[in-house]
Amino acid sequence: MLLVLLFVVSLPAVTPRIYSSDEVQYFAYLRSLWFDHDLSFENEYRYFYDRGIARSEGFRETFLELETDTHHRINFGTIGCAILWSPFYGAGDLVARATGATRDGFSKPYVAAVAYGSAVYGFLAVVLAIRCAGRLGFNGFAAGLAVWFGTPLLFYMYVAPPFSHACSAFGVALFTWVWLHVRDDRSPRGMLALGAAAALMVMVREQDLFFIAGPAVDFAWSAVNAKGQMPNAKRVLASATAGILSFVIVFAPQAATYLVLNGHLGPHASVSNKMSWTAPHALQVLFSPEHGLFIWTPLAAICLAGLVTLLLPPNQPPPRLRRSAEALCEGGRWKRQVAICLLVMVAFQVYIGGSVESWTVAGGFGQRRFIALTTALVIGYGAVRPASRGAAALWTAITVLCVYWNLALTAEFATGLMDRQRLEPQKNAYDAFVTLPRMAPSLAYRYLFERSSFYKHGS
Repeated sequence: MLLVLLFVVSLPAVTPRIYSSDEVQYFAYLRSLWFDHDLSFENEYRYFYDRGIARSEGFRETFLELETDTHHRINFGTIGCAILWSPFYGAGDLVARATGATRDGFSKPYVAAVAYGSAVYGFLAVVLAIRCAGRLGFNGFAAGLAVWFGTPLLFYMYVAPPFSHACSAFGVALFTWVWLHVRDDRSPRGMLALGAAAALMVMVREQDLFFIAGPAVDFAWSAVNAKGQMPNAKRVLASATAGILSFVIVFAPQAATYLVLNGHLGPHASVSNKMSWTAPHALQVLFSPEHGLFIWTPLAAICLAGLVTLLLPPNQPPPRLRRSAEALCEGGRWKRQVAICLLVMVAFQVYIGGSVESWTVAGGFGQRRFIALTTALVIGYGAVRPASRGAAALWTAITVLCVYWNLALTAEFATGLMDRQRLEPQKNAYDAFVTLPRMAPSLAYRYLFERSSFYKHGS
């Protein structure tokens, strides 16, 4: 209840605005399907271009001149966000009718609906992540708060919500939550739910397909139980078939979209040209001083270290946790197995992030492609249990510092204090701890009452 109250109170911080080409692409799906009942994005792209909203380098050439093989405008996004946003968009349409706003799909009620929808899905991602941590016997509440405010999820919930990242965090959280609930018996009914969740997750962001590797490793590992007995072959076949069939059915809208837009199953051909499948940037995507995940988001390093600690031989748990573990799986080894599968998910995200030519995501806030790891980060943070009061106090202090760093960078990015193409650790640290505290009252006033002032003159 406290978490819900905190989110409701924070809703005025959501910025109902579309300004980047990525946001335009995801929004174009929803507006075109809702109003034009097609996948022709010419009018959507031109609307944002003609009004000077989407004027990034190459926007006109890429989205208003080039065509796909089926003579449609290119869209590198997917349809999943449009599906998730549609209930909110419908509410926006009702608001437009009631207030007399222009019912063209572009006016303020529609854009606000998408922005608030993303904020809701980001919050639901945190809630599901907390539940996943609880499933493993951890108190995820503090972990959820830390990850919510200490990672770029915050930025993409409140400052730039029409990106896909908040929805991606939700899709992966839902998929992980379903996996942790069906992994004990892997019944056909449970696999139906897991397949559907996997399809929704991939429809939001294609690279989230790699999260399927975690449950795949888990199910393969558990195919032979601890006693070496083979499982019931018919049951395994039925469960696998149910999961695959469910995935195919739920994924059908995206498959149809691929065929209409690109003439084949899969993204536009230019996407593959941006990939180097040997992941030459895997270390840079984590450790680069200008663009690395652990520099932008040091809390992520702490959370992933927490996941690694689950691989160590466990201490004898207290009776309450011991009973919980025994109730979920024989002997408690399941927790280590789940941690390994979560680390497999993390490793695949590092691999795919390091394989993209645009691995720096320069111009975006932080290593935004790792926002999908929200659930794994919450579980990792929740796994850390300080051994003494002194250790707990130190842990709290480090967490507060990490959260403040994320909040400070968010403020610097939004106000133009920082170079949006790269992090400058020394300068950004000085601004975070010296400049921003001096500016805090005026920035808070502008954000609450004159937010449009941040969008003038490139700020």
